[in-house]
Amino acid sequence: MKVLRQIYQLSVRECGIFLHNPIYVFCMVAFPVAVIFFFTSLLSSGQPQEMPVGIVDLDNTSTTRALIRKLDAFQSSEVVAYYSTPAEAREAIQNNEIYGFLYIPEGTTEKLLASRQPKISFYYTMTTIVSGSLIFRDMKTIATLGSAALGMATMRAKGLTDQQIKTLLQPVTIDLHQIGNATTDYNAYLTTVMVPGIIMLFIFLITTYAIGTELKFSRGKELMEMGGSKIWIALVGKFLPHTLIWLAVTFFYSYYVFGVLEFPHPGGVLRIILLNVLMVLAAQGFGLFAFGLMPSLRMSMSISSLWAVLSISMAGSAFPLIGMDGPLQTLAWLFPLRHYFMLYQIGVLNDYPILDAWFHIAALIAFVLLPIMVAGKIKNAMLTYVYIP
Repeated sequence: MKVLRQIYQLSVRECGIFLHNPIYVFCMVAFPVAVIFFFTSLLSSGQPQEMPVGIVDLDNTSTTRALIRKLDAFQSSEVVAYYSTPAEAREAIQNNEIYGFLYIPEGTTEKLLASRQPKISFYYTMTTIVSGSLIFRDMKTIATLGSAALGMATMRAKGLTDQQIKTLLQPVTIDLHQIGNATTDYNAYLTTVMVPGIIMLFIFLITTYAIGTELKFSRGKELMEMGGSKIWIALVGKFLPHTLIWLAVTFFYSYYVFGVLEFPHPGGVLRIILLNVLMVLAAQGFGLFAFGLMPSLRMSMSISSLWAVLSISMAGSAFPLIGMDGPLQTLAWLFPLRHYFMLYQIGVLNDYPILDAWFHIAALIAFVLLPIMVAGKIKNAMLTYVYIP
């Protein structure tokens, strides 16, 4: 009972600190919620739509105009301008007016009807990989459809049936199954790692800030006295309100993306809850560990911010981990977000047995327990260290 009373008193003390320091409200509630809505609204369409493209049509026949209309009808491309020369269109790309253009030289239709293999060209910018890839896909599809349409007309004139034509044009039929993200929704793909990564950044920073300000404002001895000179009681009592608030924020995030926006989550609610709990506790554990390594407010916050920013790249969502160099693949295991992302993929998104992710669960639990290694150093800092700006 005495221990519970001490933890309660420390938690009440921490809530009082919250009320007198608005940084906690902004960094624990306002900013994370703003990040959630910002990223989900930024990618609300699922994929980039109606990206501007240009046309250089020197042939200007009914056949080429039909191809251009088909290109304009695609969801991700919109024909916004016509140019008289490729040089003008290239300049428009350089001025960020269009993402690419289709160049149709003079005589294309004539060569096409004569089966002389005319050449049309795609020019597109890969400065932005997503837009470049989507526009290339649309332009390539248009070229394929144009040649296929002419081939169908020629074979019909020779008396072939539709089934024979289909077999000749497409000998192998592709049956495509996109597992996990069937609609290629970039919102579900990117938000589920970017938002947790930024929330972890806030947890890292607020955890080190909260324990560091005890040292900065000479409240360390008071903290230890209220904890009965036991560092684990002091830390549990101090960070219990933090944990509850962070859990509320992550549960709100999960409800919004999986419940309201209906991101795929065949793994079920229980795994999402487990994922959120492990994420919050692991991030807090790493923040305390960073402070224990360097009991300095400035240095521990610098370590935490650096680790959080790097973790977004090392998680393996934007660039697969298997494609990185060997040392980087090894280093990635030291980032909590990497294990969160893998546990999300295995258990929530793909609904594989949770035991398949046991190593990542163990790694997150190890991050939770990291403060044990530096608890003595944190206690010593609270009792003896003098804050140096």
